[in-house]
Amino acid sequence: MGVLDGLRPERVFHFFEEISRIPRGSGNEKQISDYLKKFAQDRGLEYIQDELYNIIIIKEATPGYEREEPYILQGHMDMVTVKDPDCDIDMRRDPLRLYVKDGRISAEGTSLGGDDGIAVAYILALLDEQSICHPRLEMVMTTEEETGLRGAEGIDLSMLRGRQLINLDNEEEGVIITSCAGGARVDVCIPVQWEKIPEQGVQILQVKVKGLLGGHSGGEINKGRGNANYLLGQILKELTKQFAIRLVDMKGGQADNAIPREAEAALVILAEEKERILLCIKKETEKIKEQVGSSDPDFAVLCTEYGETEKTEESRIEEHNIKAKKQESYNKLYYNGREIEECITAAASNRALDCLTGLPNGIMAMSGDVEGLVQTSLNLGIMEQEQDNLHLTYAVRSSVDQEKEALCRRMQEIAGQAEASATVRSSYPGWAYRRDSLLRDKLSEVFEQMYGHKPQLQAIHAGLECGLLAAKLPDLDCVSIGPDMSDVHTTQESISIDSVARMWEYLLAVLAKKE
Repeated sequence: MGVLDGLRPERVFHFFEEISRIPRGSGNEKQISDYLKKFAQDRGLEYIQDELYNIIIIKEATPGYEREEPYILQGHMDMVTVKDPDCDIDMRRDPLRLYVKDGRISAEGTSLGGDDGIAVAYILALLDEQSICHPRLEMVMTTEEETGLRGAEGIDLSMLRGRQLINLDNEEEGVIITSCAGGARVDVCIPVQWEKIPEQGVQILQVKVKGLLGGHSGGEINKGRGNANYLLGQILKELTKQFAIRLVDMKGGQADNAIPREAEAALVILAEEKERILLCIKKETEKIKEQVGSSDPDFAVLCTEYGETEKTEESRIEEHNIKAKKQESYNKLYYNGREIEECITAAASNRALDCLTGLPNGIMAMSGDVEGLVQTSLNLGIMEQEQDNLHLTYAVRSSVDQEKEALCRRMQEIAGQAEASATVRSSYPGWAYRRDSLLRDKLSEVFEQMYGHKPQLQAIHAGLECGLLAAKLPDLDCVSIGPDMSDVHTTQESISIDSVARMWEYLLAVLAKKE
């Protein structure tokens, strides 16, 4: 028996639970794509699966709708995979653990994947259902949307007849999205140099930023939420003004388009400076608390001291021999269960932190035309130490292409000054507002008939695939709709059961309406 059994619309929630059993993080979509392929095969539906694992499935019009304009319904099959630090789920192999609480569906310890699993569930239910009325339906499900829209960029749509596209990647019921920002990914690579741990009287200090809310780097970037990676960089940069700290490790974030909630670093410090370093961290923490305020009320910085030595039996024997021979100490440093023999030099640590804090983060510009709309932003989503480099991955967004390009160039210049590199990839266009849209008018009319008020028409800062798809199909008319979701791209993600049902009925009414 499934967790969602008994919820309505039954087939929508049935398929949502089925795909939640299939790991489908970005870049890991073959299994879900093959599931969709078999779904089409089992029902005798025309389908195409391409080398990127994109899937197109066709369902012909029901009787009486053969002359109606076809619809393209579109969503992406991948999801952002983030989890709590203590969660034992392997998101590349294990199913999600769904649960229902207070009328909403969530996943235990992980992101839910409602973005955009609910689109796939709607599409599968429409393809499976035999009693509904509709024109020809051309279902397009793409891959790697969350990491740069690679599926939409590479998909061939030349066989499609439809020129009206309903994107199902919206997270707010009652809102019809009409345009969105473009974006890019920027990978910053900061080279570092290592040295043997130089002094006696040193120890390792772990500094961890936690308790932040995080969120979608497009949808929540305007809420003032702190970025754990950037805030950790701020704290450590302040330390370098007074102390010769040396980095051992630095990491944070799980997805470039999710605002990171936690980040941590391990430092080699002089034991005699420990108390002053802790005091400095405390002062900087208080400043940041004022900065993030009510946006992140649970923000905290934890410091864990790793002892100067952890002596094994072998080291005790060696120590005895040392005393006898008056040789140097054999004391060793340990961190997270492994012996630490090297650290990044103080100069390289300073340079890496200069680069991290010198690069911009957050909102760069607000729209002058739409009140409250972010125009340009960037998010330091992933930070990780890999051998001789500190890697930073940013999601850059802008509704103005020139600003996006200028911001990427600025990042390259700042990185160059720190002897680092910044590589731009996965650049995609925005989706421009269409002044005359028959599809938008139709959806607005149906919504008002059903609910007694007009829907809200909205431009958003998050990225959607409509711009890329419209470039492939001349005169493509696009809108985006969807049910209420909250805290997407976080482990607090949830979706409203009642909203899923209402949007299902709305979608059926749109498909059934004749010209």
